[in-house]
Amino acid sequence: MNRNMIKQAQQLQARLQKAQEELESATVEGSAGGGAVRVVMTGKHTVESVEIAPEAAEDVELLQDMVAAAFNDAAAKAQDMTGKKLGALTGGMKIPGLM
Repeated sequence: MNRNMIKQAQQLQARLQKAQEELESATVEGSAGGGAVRVVMTGKHTVESVEIAPEAAEDVELLQDMVAAAFNDAAAKAQDMTGKKLGALTGGMKIPGLM
């Protein structure tokens, strides 16, 4: 490898590290039941909060379904955000451990 390629690889690594750090603090919101259940999740798929409207608790089975749907909605949005942010840096190339 020549020095230029090594320098480019180091720059890409630094940009990827910065992007991963940004994803740790970026959040997305998933919801279900017309907003009766809301889940806030980071780009690293860590759930930060779950909000449930009091009226949603009247039907436990429906509430369980809404919590699962809100979580899945947030997870899909977090995955999309991660793919866009890291994909832009890698040119769409799949790098193990990043996505």
